[in-house]
Amino acid sequence: MHDPDAPRVPLRDLALISDRRTGALITRDAQVLWYAPDRFEAPTLLAGLLDADQGGTWTLHADGLTPERRAYHADSAVLHTHLNGPHGPLTITDFLPYAPGTPRGLARLLSPAPTPLTLTLHAAPNYARTPAHPRLLTPHAAHLHGNLHLYASHPLRLDGPRVHQDVPAGERGWAFLATRPTAHMDGAQLNAWHDATVRAWAALGTTPDHGAYTAAVRAALRALRMLTDEDSGGVLAAPTFGLPEVPGGPANWDYRYVWLRDAGMIVSALTRLGAPREGERFLDFVCGHVPETRDLPRAPFTTASGQPVPTEQTLRLRGYAGSHPVRVGNDARQQLQLDAYGNVLLAAKLVYERTPDRPHWGVVRRLARFLADHWHEDDAGIWEERTPRPYVAGKVIAACALERIAPYSTDPHERATWQGAARAIRTWVATHGLTRDGAYAYVAGQDHVDITAALYPVWGYCAPDTPEMLATAEALERDRQRGHLYWRTIHDDAYQQQHEGAFLAGTFWMAQYWVMRDPARARTIIDAALRHASDLGLLAEEADPDSGALWGNYPQSFVHAALIGAVIDLRAAEARGAHPTPS
Repeated sequence: MHDPDAPRVPLRDLALISDRRTGALITRDAQVLWYAPDRFEAPTLLAGLLDADQGGTWTLHADGLTPERRAYHADSAVLHTHLNGPHGPLTITDFLPYAPGTPRGLARLLSPAPTPLTLTLHAAPNYARTPAHPRLLTPHAAHLHGNLHLYASHPLRLDGPRVHQDVPAGERGWAFLATRPTAHMDGAQLNAWHDATVRAWAALGTTPDHGAYTAAVRAALRALRMLTDEDSGGVLAAPTFGLPEVPGGPANWDYRYVWLRDAGMIVSALTRLGAPREGERFLDFVCGHVPETRDLPRAPFTTASGQPVPTEQTLRLRGYAGSHPVRVGNDARQQLQLDAYGNVLLAAKLVYERTPDRPHWGVVRRLARFLADHWHEDDAGIWEERTPRPYVAGKVIAACALERIAPYSTDPHERATWQGAARAIRTWVATHGLTRDGAYAYVAGQDHVDITAALYPVWGYCAPDTPEMLATAEALERDRQRGHLYWRTIHDDAYQQQHEGAFLAGTFWMAQYWVMRDPARARTIIDAALRHASDLGLLAEEADPDSGALWGNYPQSFVHAALIGAVIDLRAAEARGAHPTPS
């Protein structure tokens, strides 16, 4: 279902703040439209992004103030939103305290108000399924629900489920939405937490110069860090659920989990940016926290704490742009996804290159054995389609993964077995995995191609100029490209295939491919994709090149990792003085 007249905030207008355990989304005019207390995957308290009336919001009302600019504080997740009006400017600083000894919650600091203003918190606990009944504890403190409390610089007043805070003109204000009761709270304490949070983010380090792409890469690294769980090292796909890939389509999934398939790309991005320990922590998570299932050596995705993903259910929320159903949980957790295990092995190989040890070898070995034994089976593919098929990309990455990890086995028989399986996969792909035009097929026996094939030379499966790869690139450019943006292929949902936007991760993958043949063309592709980033450098899963709208859960780590890979490859090629190669 889809209501085209339903109000929506453009995704590019949203800023993410994070304490590396959960996050909040804030608009250009300082409205908080998303917040899940304590954990990314926890039930939301604020989900006004999906239902402005019932979902929960934390809004600011002031006459005449309009958005002027906003920015993160250096490389941190502390956000400064600047508004202006006829009576002067207002700056709102939003952050989730992130430093040892700081409490959990959402903090708001206001510069002197140029005009009287009101902050209004409308709490909607448990995905707006549980009514909130706020009650005042003191003039400056209110109990909201469970352990949730609101503390404020100015007296609070109640209005049903809403709590209002009025700040007179000329006065500073602050508020703290705490996930636990806090004994002492004042502006000085909040400012101290702010300073500690800025220092803690700075301690994570920054990224070196990347020329014209330095700002984009810094923003991408910040996004990955904001979506990294501080405790486990797992990197979430996105902080949200229910944001549609296509308005009116059924693909309104829950992305607040850690996908194994992201492992190779994210570990590569973090390692190549000079943050190898962060990449190693992600491998630690995948191998140390992700549970086995009855039929699989590892669940294809899990919560950031390593718990099984809940069974899928729908919520009674209006939906972003009126799109239904709004889903939480994810039933794809039981799928066979060969590419997920292949990506873990590629990630392990990147880590093993930098250390004399083989951390998590037992798990890596089990995954390699599983791929060697099961590569021939139909799976759900990289796009988690509901009908198992012989998706060629899953076979290709299985071959690459087995070839890359085999040298690290100290068992000659095991090494030979994995290498033999990789050769068998290559024979199968050459026999069954090509279209009638000689391109790499999306599904064996069919003539569609998919953007995933752009990664085959990146993974080392083939050279960029083999006949098969040239035919694949030609088909992608002809059938899946417009305006230097690229689309993926979906079989199970014809409506989605027809109406979804350009796939931004795939666009960066295509740039990585063209780096090998024509760096100037790769730069054009990267620039086209970056035109769909927000002013803060955040990227969604998809972009509509006609309207400029972003779609899908936001921001998405997969896309930011793909951007980093494309930029690093391009910069390296340009440093080598690479020139276009003949087709």
